[in-house]
Amino acid sequence: MDVRDTEPRPSLLKDAELKKELDATLHARRDLGPEYESALVDSFLEKVEQRVDGSVDRRVRRQLAEQQMVVARGGRPARGGPESNFGERFGFAMISLILAVPLSAIGGVNAGFKGLVVTWLGIVAVNAVHAAHRWPWQRIRRSREDD
Repeated sequence: MDVRDTEPRPSLLKDAELKKELDATLHARRDLGPEYESALVDSFLEKVEQRVDGSVDRRVRRQLAEQQMVVARGGRPARGGPESNFGERFGFAMISLILAVPLSAIGGVNAGFKGLVVTWLGIVAVNAVHAAHRWPWQRIRRSREDD
């Protein structure tokens, strides 16, 4: 038994039509040779991307419809746990790190080590303020304000 047979497969690989496309692409690669490989791979990946986009679109539409039903019934949309804001937190962290490079250079060149320290204290402070609304005592205060 092959190790790949015991691992769970993504749902796209279970798609019969996509599997046929992959088989056709591999067969075409054998027939046409390696010089057409990149074009064949690009074509197949475009089809996979269309499938993924369609799947994501369906999920997003379903979630939006569920939220609209909750709001229409007079309730509030469910707020997820800490993992529901992962994209926002990750994006903010990445932007902070990307901006930290030129800001550190500017602070270091213009004011030396003190400028570098002030720059990083500012970066840490901005990230702390952004994260502050997730601190437990802030959640308690917000829930009291909502009541």
